[in-house]
Amino acid sequence: MAEPNILLTRIDNRLVHGQVGNAWVGAVGPNLIIVADDEAANDPIQQSLMKMTASSVGCGIRFFSLQKTIDTIFKASPSQKIFLVVKTPASARKLIEGGVPIKQLNVGNMHFSDGKKVLHESHVYVDDKDVADFDAIKAAGTEIYIQIAPGDKKYTV
Repeated sequence: MAEPNILLTRIDNRLVHGQVGNAWVGAVGPNLIIVADDEAANDPIQQSLMKMTASSVGCGIRFFSLQKTIDTIFKASPSQKIFLVVKTPASARKLIEGGVPIKQLNVGNMHFSDGKKVLHESHVYVDDKDVADFDAIKAAGTEIYIQIAPGDKKYTV
């Protein structure tokens, strides 16, 4: 089974929105966005909004639960240039531990909530669980970096 052609994996708690659709799709050049998120996989309203963004940049989009992503990613055609988007570090960790070959992980927006502190960039807030997930992801051999938009400074996590 061939390894899937994952061009970029990004954590963004907004999933697919204007910045992902316009800036990241333009910079990376995928033809398919996979949203790996249990909630979005079952929410037609969220999906319709994300479909509009993907459609506006000429990109296909699929919505899979985390487990379905793990179960089906190796069925991707070599012609599928994949941009994989997840909501949290825990989701990325689950995919990696499930065998999804993520070599690099781009960290984008992670909103503030109680108990979270800023990590290098004003748009990235983490708590101890997030840090533990990042540590496990790095231990699995995945490089992690924060970069909000394609032209922005990169911070190694």
